[in-house]
Amino acid sequence: MLAAFIALAILAAGIYPSLAARQATGAARASDAEVLEAAGRQLSSITARLMPSVVKIRSRRTLGGRGTVQETGSGVILRHASTGRLVVVTNAHVIGDRKPNDLQIHLHDGRILTPRRIYSDTASDVAVMEISAAGLQPAQWGDSAALQIGNFVIAAGSPFDLSHSVSLGIISAKGRRSLKLGAGDVINQDFLQTDAAINPGNSGGPLVDIRGKVVGINTAIATTNGSGSGVAFSIPSRMAKRIVDDLLRYGRVRRAYLGVVLDPDFTAEEARQLKLSRRTGARVLDVTAGTPAARARLQTNDVVTRFQKTPVADFDHLIHLVSLEPIGNTVTLSVWRAGRQIEIRVSLSDRDLLGTNSR
Repeated sequence: MLAAFIALAILAAGIYPSLAARQATGAARASDAEVLEAAGRQLSSITARLMPSVVKIRSRRTLGGRGTVQETGSGVILRHASTGRLVVVTNAHVIGDRKPNDLQIHLHDGRILTPRRIYSDTASDVAVMEISAAGLQPAQWGDSAALQIGNFVIAAGSPFDLSHSVSLGIISAKGRRSLKLGAGDVINQDFLQTDAAINPGNSGGPLVDIRGKVVGINTAIATTNGSGSGVAFSIPSRMAKRIVDDLLRYGRVRRAYLGVVLDPDFTAEEARQLKLSRRTGARVLDVTAGTPAARARLQTNDVVTRFQKTPVADFDHLIHLVSLEPIGNTVTLSVWRAGRQIEIRVSLSDRDLLGTNSR
């Protein structure tokens, strides 16, 4: 509670531009209450614009011959720019393997919709539901790449089935990977970390910036007791938007493919043996014949240290960078080989069409 109060006060300083001018001219100084009231009005305005776009999702799951169970999640209404279609973006684990008739989308005004069509991608934990109704108010995508650690954000959703709740926090970290989410094999991990309160039921709801634009899709919490513990994770909007676009255009996510087996346990000692000054990048354990990597002559024990101009932190990071690169692009890899840095050009193929499990 104290953290939120402090955050509100700092936010107020940035959105109350007349305060400094009034002090400089000797005018009456704004009271602390006025500053906080100004911040409160800003947050209320953001929330008022956002709420009609936030939905609660109820799903019905059959338990074999033991009846059914109701589960709750969240989502946000957005417009697909290319086609103009209105959709609800949420998490794949909120939807699971449900059919449209097993799902209810509860709008802010009390209406309940059934999705017309569902698209889901477990590898990114993003799902999309097509909807149709009069008077829908879509939110707007923001740019997660523009976020800085410390920026204010608001999380919205239905925690514990409490519809249309919001919480205030900051971006605590970016680029979180190698998380065990309990939501299957999530290949694309590049999460935003936030201390905005997120609890069960918030999954799939939006994370928005102080302009009310969607910068993330809330997906997971770090917890020891099943409830939020001040550490939560959101899919960055830049990645979520790309996934949504592929799902609506092609019915699946088209992931680029390199064709290597990477070392998930690359150690500092192994890095030293390869004459690296420190452990960094993704070490190649094997190269699959007939793949882009083989054609580019990547080798066992190569360490990929940069993808295009982006430093590669580890094997998860490289998998993420490769898989979201447009199919057919030719990319430059910086590779550490036999004690020296070289550059290799690789033309990426469509992973699914090659029918292989390597990266």
